[in-house]
Amino acid sequence: MSVEVFALRGEALGAALDDVARLRIEVFRAFPYLYDGDAAYERRYLAPYRDAADAILVGAFDGARLVGASTGTPMEDHAEEFGAAFAKAGVPMDQVFYCAESVLLPEYRGRGIGHAFFDQREAHARGLGRKYAAFCGVIRPADHPARPADYRPLDAFWRKRGYEKLDDVVAEYSWKDLGDTVETAKPLQFWMRKL
Repeated sequence: MSVEVFALRGEALGAALDDVARLRIEVFRAFPYLYDGDAAYERRYLAPYRDAADAILVGAFDGARLVGASTGTPMEDHAEEFGAAFAKAGVPMDQVFYCAESVLLPEYRGRGIGHAFFDQREAHARGLGRKYAAFCGVIRPADHPARPADYRPLDAFWRKRGYEKLDDVVAEYSWKDLGDTVETAKPLQFWMRKL
C-alpha cells in the first residue's frame, strides 16, 4: 500500500472534512475515546477548521481515499474550550499552535505516518511564528472496563517527539461514549513542546 501524506488548506481542507468526519467516527470508537459519533456532532466540531484562516489538515491518502487525517490551528481558535485550562501553562495562547486530532485506520499504522502528521503541523506552526505546539488526550482510568488487555498508551511516541505532559493543565470536552444516551464531559490532558 502506497500512501501519500500532504497538507490541505482553504477550499481543499473544507472539501475533505466529510471524509475526516467519517474517519473520526470510525477511529475514535476504539479505546480510549469510545466515541459514539454522528454526522451532526461532526459538522459542529469540524466547522472551525473550515473557517479558520490558519488551520491545516494533513491527510494520508491511499490513492484518492483518505485513510488518515490530522488537524491543527492556532490555540486561540480553541480558546472557549481550552483557554481557562491552558492559562495554567503560563504560555500566551498566541504563541501556541494546537495540534488537534490524529486519526489513522489501523491497517496503515506503524509506517511513520503519525510522525509525518506531526512534522507537517509543526512546520506549519513555525511558519506562523508559533513558539510551541500542544495537544491533549483523553484521560481514562487504568481499570476502565472497556480498556483492551493489549492497549498501549501513546505517551512514549509523544515523548519521542519532544512533548511533555503539562502538570495540572487539564481541559474538559464533551462527547457521547459508546453505550451512553447523552454527551458527558471528559478530562483531556495537555502535552506541549517548544518548536
